[in-house]
Amino acid sequence: ITFLIAVGSLGIRGLNLGIDFTGGTLIELAYPQPAELGKIRDSMSRLGLPEASVQNLGTSRDVMIRVPLREGTSSAQISETVMRELRKDAPDVKMQRVEFVGPQVGRELFESGALALLLVSIGIVLYLWLRFEWKFGVAAIIANLHDVVIILGVFSLFQLEFSLPVLAAVLAILGYSVNESVVVFDRVRENFRNRRYRSMSVPQVLDSAITATMSRTIITHFSTQLMVLSMLIFGGETLFYFALALTIGILFGIYSSVLVASPIVMWLGVSRDDLAKVETKAKP
Repeated sequence: ITFLIAVGSLGIRGLNLGIDFTGGTLIELAYPQPAELGKIRDSMSRLGLPEASVQNLGTSRDVMIRVPLREGTSSAQISETVMRELRKDAPDVKMQRVEFVGPQVGRELFESGALALLLVSIGIVLYLWLRFEWKFGVAAIIANLHDVVIILGVFSLFQLEFSLPVLAAVLAILGYSVNESVVVFDRVRENFRNRRYRSMSVPQVLDSAITATMSRTIITHFSTQLMVLSMLIFGGETLFYFALALTIGILFGIYSSVLVASPIVMWLGVSRDDLAKVETKAKP
């Protein structure tokens, strides 16, 4: 159900692309003392730019503001308006750099990100095909793309800003999820080759593999989620969407690795002969 909702939202509403992909004006500022990002965001809201991204750049005194592209307004006009407003609260603020990011650059970044996602997916399939069997590769990539679609669907459904850090989180989750799938698949292969499981059916072998790796899955995901939650809660606005994408991916990664990848392997008709060839005695 969540997968279908995500696909429907992506098809109807699409993604709310950030300045990284749509273009806009980038302004770098230098403050004589640590900058108060909250006040700067309030100033952007007063200017009618609530969607502007404000974050520290390197030190607490350096700030980067990214203002989305606006028709009929040049970068020079935007920067002058922003500086005029900011100097009301901080007269000593200095503008270090103003840069315009065109929509063409943003489109190229989006296409490069999509290409990176495609190449990672192909690499995962080839790796699992060589290490296990093609059925495992297909099952893993379907399960992992399920996680990716869920993340994109949440950002589409709630129209959250989709930026380069979020794309990085999506690619990280793709690698993270495939690691969990490999752990389960490795135990499946072990069980198929173990004489103790010769009398078991394929579903029983898959169940035993999932059960054997369950404690490891819970501990690994719980430890990772603690770190990501710390970024989500204490990382501020800069890391919020990045951490949110990781949180969604980790939560659904548990589900997909256990309850999506393994059933797909079973439905594709995996058997003991695929991983453990039956030995036959030669006739004299």
